[in-house]
Amino acid sequence: MIETDALFLTLTVVEFAAVALFAVTGALVASRKEMDIFGFGLMATVTGIGGGTIRDLMLGSLPVFWVKYPSYLVICLTMAALTFFTAHLLASRYRTLIWLDAMGLALVAVLGAEKGLASGAGPLVAVVMGVITAACGGIIRDLLGGEPPLLLSRHDIYATAAMAGAIAFVALTGLGVPRVAAVCVGIVLGFVIRGFAIRYSWALSPYKPRPGRNPADLGF
Repeated sequence: MIETDALFLTLTVVEFAAVALFAVTGALVASRKEMDIFGFGLMATVTGIGGGTIRDLMLGSLPVFWVKYPSYLVICLTMAALTFFTAHLLASRYRTLIWLDAMGLALVAVLGAEKGLASGAGPLVAVVMGVITAACGGIIRDLLGGEPPLLLSRHDIYATAAMAGAIAFVALTGLGVPRVAAVCVGIVLGFVIRGFAIRYSWALSPYKPRPGRNPADLGF
């Protein structure tokens, strides 16, 4: 019972923190685009709840989490208002956005994987749910804000960090490690990998196409 209560509290804190962090990144994009306070609210909300909404829809968990618990909407709107009045104080809004996105990415990757396991899905599906939850909120934010999506526009490690955190959580859970500990390890691993990727420009090798060939070379 104590372990169950600790897990519930941990996951609740993680989900609230993740929604808040992603909401702030959405509001920061709104500040870069010089939107009004209603634009801030929209960007913060769709970013904060976007990934989790897609996850719940794919898992058939209806109604989705923020419909069951409107407090998540309150968090998004609160973060939007706070950012509207304080974003100008930041030395670099884009750099702040990148690091908050990294923290949010690590949190929701593990949270999405845990939701997958809790729904009865297998380990592979759980990992995919973690990556989808982590990536989709940021993609929605960047597309609505007219920004190149971080997932696609940067060569450093992004989705791979989310996948690593989700895999670590799922693997440790499968080995019988207490879920609270598995959650913490997954989050730390995901954030460390993403953080080092930002700091040291870690990247996987990109696809390198071969030179084009003339029709004559193909026997035409």
